Amino acid sequence: MMNTSRNSIPPSIYALGFGIFAMVTSELQVTGMMPVMAQSLSVSISSIGYLISIYAFAMAVGGPLLTMLLLRFAPKAGLMILYATFLIGEVLGAMAPSYGSLIVARLITGAVSGAFFGVALAICVELVDPKMHGRGISIVLGGLMLGTVLGLPLASLVGDHFGWRESFWSVSLLSLVSWLVSMGMVPALAKKGHASLAEELSALKSKKLWAAFSTSMLIIGATYSAFSYFTPILKDVAGFSSNWVSILLLVYGAATVIGNNIVGRLADRHTIPVLVSGLVLLAAFLTLFGLFVTSKAIVVVALIGVGLVGVTMNPAMVTRVMRTANGRPLVNTVHTSVITMGVVVGAFLGGIGISAGFGLLSPLWIGVAMAVAGLISLWPEMRGTPAGEAAKVARQAR
Repeated sequence: MMNTSRNSIPPSIYALGFGIFAMVTSELQVTGMMPVMAQSLSVSISSIGYLISIYAFAMAVGGPLLTMLLLRFAPKAGLMILYATFLIGEVLGAMAPSYGSLIVARLITGAVSGAFFGVALAICVELVDPKMHGRGISIVLGGLMLGTVLGLPLASLVGDHFGWRESFWSVSLLSLVSWLVSMGMVPALAKKGHASLAEELSALKSKKLWAAFSTSMLIIGATYSAFSYFTPILKDVAGFSSNWVSILLLVYGAATVIGNNIVGRLADRHTIPVLVSGLVLLAAFLTLFGLFVTSKAIVVVALIGVGLVGVTMNPAMVTRVMRTANGRPLVNTVHTSVITMGVVVGAFLGGIGISAGFGLLSPLWIGVAMAVAGLISLWPEMRGTPAGEAAKVARQAR
């Protein structure tokens, strides 16, 4: 049972964030090793790229299914099962004799990663004082930011100097350490007697919950529509050198860590204002980026701005969803799936814009449009009207 007298963040929350860090590093590690993996496995670079999509697919679909299977276990027991399964999947990846077996390994680790987010956030809510939920969530999700800023470069560095299998082994070791840390630091929590699959599924029927899901998908979609094509935009349009692009992406990653920390401190008391302000600023920075792309100084400011207010709204997004559905593990996992779909949809729409002949800047404008759509999805709550009632009023007006 949660100790509501706690006025600080328990160390176990940092352990959960470490677990997220290990899994995000696993998700992204393929990105920096495509050529060497393609040569080793005698497949095309695009085939290696599909391993990223396969991981995301497993997170979106397998994560909720795995979470449902774990409902019969106490929270910590479920967490330990996920760690063990993830380690098995990562070791299978390191030992994979063929491309097909590597696909199986990625399906396992992807599904576990999706479920881990939901279970870890549910445990976080139990361990942290209600007044500090947003702060606790930001620490757990800080592993996501650090996985991008620190985990990906380190995994790529190991892959470049020692080989891609060694990179998988290094992430296996990282996940083992994270497992042991969580085993020692995360306290055992009693299984909620009223928890059932039927109740978990029933919570997903809420229209207000799906309104929150839609906002989350649009925020992440808006960010990744632009972020997915930052490198070609910075090099081919803004005129930065390859070295400068690497530095700017590192600066962007640092901005996400800072922004995540700031949002985490504000998310509990100002959830909707944070989301509204973040979307307004996101649209503004993307517009600034698109209009003044030939000015390097303005591009740098816009890039940092997108880093501060894009994916960093995750703590506020998660806080909103948890308040709507009482922090249920399955709801958290489905929310993770929705966020993953936001990444896929944003990157896909950005690519469609380029393929349709609208140029490399089109992903920025698509991001602006998705940010505006996110603001529209928040309108019922901005007016203090439940989403269901707003829809009913709209139908009557027609």
